Amino acid sequence: MAEVVEFRVPAGSAQTLLVWGLEPEPGLEHSLFSAFSKFGLLYSVQAHRNAAVAGPGYYAIIKFYSAGDASRAQRTCNGQRLFQKSPLKVCVCTKQKGFQKQVLALNSSKCQELANHYLGFNGWSSRIITLQNVSGFDGENEELGKTLQKRSVKYLCAVEVTLPNHGVRTRGVALGEADVENGEDPLEFVTATRRVQKLAVGKALSSAFQKILLVVLENGKVVVEYNSSQEEPTDFLTEEELKGLIQRADLTCNDHKRSEQQSQTESLLLLKPLFPEESSLTSPAISLPL
Repeated sequence: MAEVVEFRVPAGSAQTLLVWGLEPEPGLEHSLFSAFSKFGLLYSVQAHRNAAVAGPGYYAIIKFYSAGDASRAQRTCNGQRLFQKSPLKVCVCTKQKGFQKQVLALNSSKCQELANHYLGFNGWSSRIITLQNVSGFDGENEELGKTLQKRSVKYLCAVEVTLPNHGVRTRGVALGEADVENGEDPLEFVTATRRVQKLAVGKALSSAFQKILLVVLENGKVVVEYNSSQEEPTDFLTEEELKGLIQRADLTCNDHKRSEQQSQTESLLLLKPLFPEESSLTSPAISLPL
């Protein structure tokens, strides 16, 4: 039986284990991670102190990307001592209550971790198609009798992810932005620019991975499918058309002759439908031109 793994934050109860009967010890979360990561890639390990009515000790919530890995870990580890003197109790969570219902995209570093696990370090690659400045001035604010020009830094990025062994190629486009309180300070402006560039690249990489589905077969082999439900209008453009679209956005954002209301409306119409809200940092797999 095959299982589909997406580049999303695990939100299903079948992917989550509840572990209790834990004894206090230094590095408890590290011990849990070492014991349960043998069964598959983990998204998170969180240990918590028991409520007062439950007596001394700890419990943990462990999230796997794969429901199959979580099930194998439960069957193997339930009733075992593992790294402590008393046996642990491990169960698969069966109730959805308390788990997030909104499905969120993984940030870029988690996407890379998941891709490396299932595809191998040489099983995928990424490149920046374009990274362009679409910044503009938001206006002037008066404070304590002084006029301070507040500058908004915005970068628009397009990234391509390629899986050569599976013949799959996807693209992600995203916007990174931040406000610079003192636009006249060169150091502050350069720091903000570098941060926004990394943000835009990371978001675009995450967006590209959302169009990939990993189908894990019983024998452990992985088949890749394209997730057409995540397609965006920019996926149907050539590279030159995409670069032209971003250049037009650049001109729109920097046309100071337009009224503020008109400029904001056009920017929202042009950019908002294309970019996910989840943010992340860029990855070592991408070379960021600075």
